[in-house]
Amino acid sequence: MNRARRIRGQVDVIVRTLEEKSECSETLHAISVCRGALDSLMAEVIEGHIRLRVLDPERDPTKEQTGAAEDLIDALKTYLK
Repeated sequence: MNRARRIRGQVDVIVRTLEEKSECSETLHAISVCRGALDSLMAEVIEGHIRLRVLDPERDPTKEQTGAAEDLIDALKTYLK
């Protein structure tokens, strides 16, 4: 929730720069910061989904399943940077 609240604040900054007709570079920087925060939130949500839904927490996953899940999580985090 903290990440989502920070993103809301970052979107407010984008709106403010547009309303105030700020320099294009300032608006682009604000958009870039917000995009990075959204990507980080997405990576966190996907990781949680993999750990809680793809790997069944009720059963012990095999080493291969755990390794594959970790590889997928690492790939997603790299892609979303």
